Amino acid sequence: MTATEWQRLRFAGQVAGGVTGAAAGLTVLSAGVLLRQAAEARRIIPMAEAPPPRGDGVYGPKFPGKPLSMVILGDSTAAGYGVHRPRETPGALLATGVSRRLRRPVRLHRLAVVGSMSSGLPYQVDAALEYEPEVAVILVGGNDVTHFSARNAAVRHLADSVRRLRSVGCKVVVGTCPDIGAIQPIKPPLRWLARRWSRQLAAAQTVAVVEAGGRTVSIGDLLGPAFEADPVRMFSSDRFHPSVEGYARAAAVMMPTLMAMLGEDDRAPATGADGVRSLPEAAHEAVRAAGTEVSPAQVDGHERGPAGRWAQLRHHPWFGEPRLWFGHRAASLSFGGGPVRSVPGRSAPSAVGWTPADHQTAVD
Repeated sequence: MTATEWQRLRFAGQVAGGVTGAAAGLTVLSAGVLLRQAAEARRIIPMAEAPPPRGDGVYGPKFPGKPLSMVILGDSTAAGYGVHRPRETPGALLATGVSRRLRRPVRLHRLAVVGSMSSGLPYQVDAALEYEPEVAVILVGGNDVTHFSARNAAVRHLADSVRRLRSVGCKVVVGTCPDIGAIQPIKPPLRWLARRWSRQLAAAQTVAVVEAGGRTVSIGDLLGPAFEADPVRMFSSDRFHPSVEGYARAAAVMMPTLMAMLGEDDRAPATGADGVRSLPEAAHEAVRAAGTEVSPAQVDGHERGPAGRWAQLRHHPWFGEPRLWFGHRAASLSFGGGPVRSVPGRSAPSAVGWTPADHQTAVD
């Protein structure tokens, strides 16, 4: 084992073995439990047998104007592993949503690779730059957790990738590491450790991406409660990757941030100190609430304060609604601090978020 793996297993021993204190060390029993669980999870969760549908092409060709160049990078989640039709993939869902709202065609290039870790992003960026992208979506981190890759190196690869894209004027939105502890084939105590590692990586990703000029959206345990309530519907057949419904939900929470990056943001601006934190504080708060956007901010005209860069927290309007699934019935929701009425089949006036019509198109 590497030094990093040994350090993590030592911590695991303290938790799973029920011992405390810095000198407790790793117990043979706890190490054996965790290693058996890891082996069992790898056996249950299959390797990719076939690549997901690509989804490359022009979306909204009926609209006038030059197509917006959009790329999606990252791992199997970004690629859409687990669905069977191109229009069900995350890239296609987002490209369709952007095209409808801008009333402009969108040319999508899916460069995400099944099984990729953050170390694979530089090669994907190399390919992406050939398409002169105007906007990029990155979903990555899960494989870094399951393969125990070094967090600092993973974050560095992500930050470098964001900087390279921003250097050519490309706008970047990153969906941070999902909560691997929400995956059902992973059992406690390994699940508890996977959740801790996922959140640590997501917080570090948030700091790095915002510093590099991008915005992040917390994926976190976005699918956890829904998966537990209806795993057959929310999981794909491998019980690891999302189903069509799961990918549509992820697209829903990323759409407002994506549109804000493109200059179409009708959300009321957050005012006062409630939505502004130092970047490290914002990052740690975001990982606890899926659907939270973190973006650069200024306080009294300054980008930085005593604790570093200022950051703005924004929460997706669908979250906190008293319903099991968005788009199924009318409900009041908090949108930029005020109530907005949601009507089935329609979005709120001028809303840039995911609408029931978008959802229905995705799952039909």
